[in-house]
Amino acid sequence: MLKKVISLLVVGFIIYYLLNTPASAADAVSDAFGGIMDAFSQVGVFFNELVE
Repeated sequence: MLKKVISLLVVGFIIYYLLNTPASAADAVSDAFGGIMDAFSQVGVFFNELVE
């Protein structure tokens, strides 16, 4: 029951944040996506160095 309430509060906060500050939310998502892409790129570099 507590897990469900916390999940609903988190989803509600995310929706509130997106509706009130869409530019900031877009920047946050863009930064997170960029970080993920950089991490995958570095994993690729790591495996390339192992093969060489």
